[in-house]
Amino acid sequence: MPLLSRESLAADAFNVTHTAGAPRLPVTVLQIGDGNFLRGFVDWMVDVANGAGLMSAGVAVAQPLDQGVAGLLNAQDGLYTVLLRGIEQGKEVETRRVVSCVSDALNPYAAWDRMLALATSPTLRFLVSNTTEAGIADVAEPYTPGACQQSFPAKVAALLHARFTALGGTPESGLVLLPCELIEANGAKLKRIVLAHAKRWGLESGFAAWVETHNHFLNTLVDRIVPGYPRDEAAALAAKWGYEDPLAVAGEPFHVWVIEGPAALAEEFPLHKAGLNVVWTDDLQPYRTRKVRILNGAHTASALAAFVAGVDTVKGMMDDATLSAYLNTVMFGEIVPFVPLPDAERQDYARTIMERFGNPHIRHELIAISLNSVSKWQVRVLPSLKDYAAAHGEAPDGLSFSLAALLRFYKGIPAADGACTGTRDAGPYPIRDDAAVLTALSGAWAAHGGDPAALVDAVLSNAALWGEDLTRIPGLAHRTATHLAVIEERGMRGALEALVS
Repeated sequence: MPLLSRESLAADAFNVTHTAGAPRLPVTVLQIGDGNFLRGFVDWMVDVANGAGLMSAGVAVAQPLDQGVAGLLNAQDGLYTVLLRGIEQGKEVETRRVVSCVSDALNPYAAWDRMLALATSPTLRFLVSNTTEAGIADVAEPYTPGACQQSFPAKVAALLHARFTALGGTPESGLVLLPCELIEANGAKLKRIVLAHAKRWGLESGFAAWVETHNHFLNTLVDRIVPGYPRDEAAALAAKWGYEDPLAVAGEPFHVWVIEGPAALAEEFPLHKAGLNVVWTDDLQPYRTRKVRILNGAHTASALAAFVAGVDTVKGMMDDATLSAYLNTVMFGEIVPFVPLPDAERQDYARTIMERFGNPHIRHELIAISLNSVSKWQVRVLPSLKDYAAAHGEAPDGLSFSLAALLRFYKGIPAADGACTGTRDAGPYPIRDDAAVLTALSGAWAAHGGDPAALVDAVLSNAALWGEDLTRIPGLAHRTATHLAVIEERGMRGALEALVS
């Protein structure tokens, strides 16, 4: 079975969508991050825009860690397949594209000189990253201009300083930085840490001024589920495609990239003109609120109840009549109306989310969603609940139930090593959260396990957990205690059935 090559792709040997000729283009995008998400999201977008004749952008992929896939990418001419499968407007869809925009790949720990050459090239214009949420962190480290810096922001500071030195700090030598890490104000935070390194390292004042004035650190919001290599289907897919691809990436069709930046930069990076869901805006916050409340909020509001009720995946939850009815009520009755966007836009987004939750090609484990659920509930669910209460005079029934389900999920047995284990009909499960959260909730269950009202009052009034006293929200404590009592009496599924009947 042959592997991918630019020669075979240019000759249309495999009957697959690709950029005509599969050219190896000059590098205009330096990408720090070699994982599934960037390859199935940013690089896929760049390749689509290249294929549409809107861009002629080559991407250099740099591993963020000493271990990565740079060697595999180079061995395969920088080529790989992106397979997108899911549900759109009620129909299953599938597309496949071989991405050819990756012109180079490297391990900067072993080839820092090559990294510097890329960073100081006059043709470079964009720097893209995804180094996980923990990647944009201010970690003090010495300046090592002859070797790769350790943290991601330190790498950026060193690369920008090399560019400043080599190109003279001219206005046109500045870069556009597009971090894709899932933290709020990711661009602004990266810029702040880069400048902190410059000050810590004693770099010349002109460098900091150039960074401030001529480099654009843009805040972004990204959304696409990219599970990665379809290992279980690899042999069947290779037989179907006519080639093997150990770097193939599977993902969902849905995608959105919101970039907070000026229109002039959008014209330099015109992905939105290629039919891609890329939004340039001067205010990212409404889009972040939409995602956090509708996508993340719906996950957090439903996952714990579904898991304790015996379901293991988001798809399983959508296939369950009782659970999907609960989610539908919460989504469209208690969350969507309070997202600060035009009604048609928020309704359409919510319907898309429900289709994504039902994607048969993605296995999203509910127990994974349960990690750190107390802080997630505070950020993702509580704002919608408070908005509903302000509009209606009391807390909504469905989101109050989600809080009762959270308390039941956290009903666990603590161990000497700090771990905590809960139980459901299907057996034990790990409860993973900060030690202080586990201690507070297990303590509340130990003290008030036989009295739902007292337990709810003790937990909801603990401002250290929620950032405020939740008993002050009209009706919330009463509704939550009532639901918890039914959960304890009838089980989670019985309580859900009573709620949606």
